[in-house]
Amino acid sequence: MASATTTTTDSRTAEPATHDAAAGGAAGAANGTANGHTGLQRKMETRHLMMISLGGVIGTGLFLSSGYTIHQAGPLGTILAYAVGALNVYMVMLCLGELATAMPQTGSFHVYAGRFIGPGTGFTVAIIYFLAWMGALGSEFTASGLIMQKWFPGSPAWAWSALFIAFIFTLNALSVRSFAEAEFWFAGIKVVAIIVFIAIGALAIIGVIPIAGYSHAPGLTNLVKDGVFPNGFAPVFSTMSTVAFAFSGTELLGVTAGETKDPGKNIPKAIHTTFWRLAIFFIGSIVVMSALIPWQDAGVDKSPFVLVFDAIGLPFAGDIMNFVVLTAILSAANSGLYASTRMLWSLSNEHMIPRVFARTTKHGVPLIALCTAMVGGLMALLSSVTAASVIYLALVSSAGLAIVIVWVVLAVCEIRFRLEMRREGRGVDELSFHTPAWPVVPIVALVLSVGTIILSGVYESMRQSLIYMAVIVALCYAVYGVKRLVSARRRG
Repeated sequence: MASATTTTTDSRTAEPATHDAAAGGAAGAANGTANGHTGLQRKMETRHLMMISLGGVIGTGLFLSSGYTIHQAGPLGTILAYAVGALNVYMVMLCLGELATAMPQTGSFHVYAGRFIGPGTGFTVAIIYFLAWMGALGSEFTASGLIMQKWFPGSPAWAWSALFIAFIFTLNALSVRSFAEAEFWFAGIKVVAIIVFIAIGALAIIGVIPIAGYSHAPGLTNLVKDGVFPNGFAPVFSTMSTVAFAFSGTELLGVTAGETKDPGKNIPKAIHTTFWRLAIFFIGSIVVMSALIPWQDAGVDKSPFVLVFDAIGLPFAGDIMNFVVLTAILSAANSGLYASTRMLWSLSNEHMIPRVFARTTKHGVPLIALCTAMVGGLMALLSSVTAASVIYLALVSSAGLAIVIVWVVLAVCEIRFRLEMRREGRGVDELSFHTPAWPVVPIVALVLSVGTIILSGVYESMRQSLIYMAVIVALCYAVYGVKRLVSARRRG
């Protein structure tokens, strides 16, 4: 294994990532000035970014939990909830695109928060995002072992989990390119599964392919057979927060900005293509499910994808979807380990935690941060057994809210960034990419994201998540406050 080196530029570090110091003005940010943000390497291309942003969103939420959403909100209610969720995500991505192209930095959004809101908020956002992925790592590794047990009933789940842990760790330890390439293929499998599902489902809807329970083409009658909102409109609101969490993962574009080739060109391209693909994949899948499965039969006991494939008579439907779900799990683990590692690296690079976490190998991998993130994931995995009712539950249940808080922060940062540019007499023509329809887009993104958090407190099923998150946020601010006091005393 390569030895760790500090993040100063040397002859071994190809294409070091750039960084605008938090103390710099908007002018420097807009011009993307390099200021010592070194050690990482710009190895990711447009195809990697597109698949990383797609793969980060397309996960078990769509493959498994979408049936529950249909059951609660009804077909049209679910489509409406996903449409609003997609709009919210797109607006957040537009805000992120402007910031990330102007200031392409690894772990970007916590740096933006530190600069445009306050260092305490920057620290807090980084920690809650790190903890969210830590909890995800624990749950993903557990789920991977359980899925393998379905194919190998007599085998221990922990052995499979250990195998996948070693596999994901190796991908991330080799180089950022190996992470991105693996994520490209993981996401590709999920995308192909969705395209095949939509295509076969569409043929069944128009009667080209026979489907059990129908002697004629089902058409779209199931969408409105029991009324527009069969359970009333209230469940649509309650599922909107669930849907928003299902779209989490798009913010990975901000994490990768510091390791992306030509971010001013590639990030905007990835944002626009990702939105339309997500809208088609998510809403298209929901339409097919709702048209072919009565909404009363959709739930969480069985994947709606499997229900449709079984009804059509596709052989080995369960095994095929288990493979796709396993791919989604490994994709989430791969992205989670990468994101949590870069967040530690960025905190260290911003001098908020010890500088040892910013050390990189000759291949640009922050190995100490990577090992720490993996240990954190393993501790989350262990807590699922030893402290499932407290620690693990707090991590997992608050993970979705952590992502939405990041969305809120991004919208606020984009508004303040643009206001700062105005005060300095600079226009959007200096930006390689700017958020359209300003300030409408960031304001709507802010309102929708804050609304999602409020909905979490309104509905009892999600209220505990909000309470856990409030405690975690308060602790983060407290830790940062103590850290500042200690630093001030040492300087004094």
